[in-house]
Amino acid sequence: MKLLLPEFGLLVWTLLAFLVVFFILGKFAWPAIVKGLAEREKGIADSLATAEKVKAEMAQLQSENEALLAKAREERALLLKEARDLKDKIINEAREQAKLDAGKIISDAQSVIEQHKMAALIDVKNQVGSLVIDISEKILRRELSNKSEQENYIRQLAGEVRLN
Repeated sequence: MKLLLPEFGLLVWTLLAFLVVFFILGKFAWPAIVKGLAEREKGIADSLATAEKVKAEMAQLQSENEALLAKAREERALLLKEARDLKDKIINEAREQAKLDAGKIISDAQSVIEQHKMAALIDVKNQVGSLVIDISEKILRRELSNKSEQENYIRQLAGEVRLN
């Protein structure tokens, strides 16, 4: 039972040692510990505030990025539409120009064909006229008393004539 009830002297010395340690801790350690805890608490609060601020900025940047992406998509769609319209316009202009050129070429070719046709007709008429004159000259040179002999001679001359 002696272990459960300490003597008075031991009790006084233990109390004195406790008070000295309590005084030293209260004088030197507690202010440093309290100061460190306060600084840590302040640092954590500042970090949380900074994190919230960064989170808000990130949300704002994300919304700005989405707005920029939407605007870029609209501009891209507009540019594609303008490019398609320009392409269609150029193709239509090229078609119209090709039609005009083809029409001009066809009309030029028709006029050239008509000129060649007229020249060929004139040439044929000249040759026919020349043949008629030659045959008439030959008929007139030869005097025939008989009309049937004259017709036979005309047929013979017509058979001998070659058309160029």
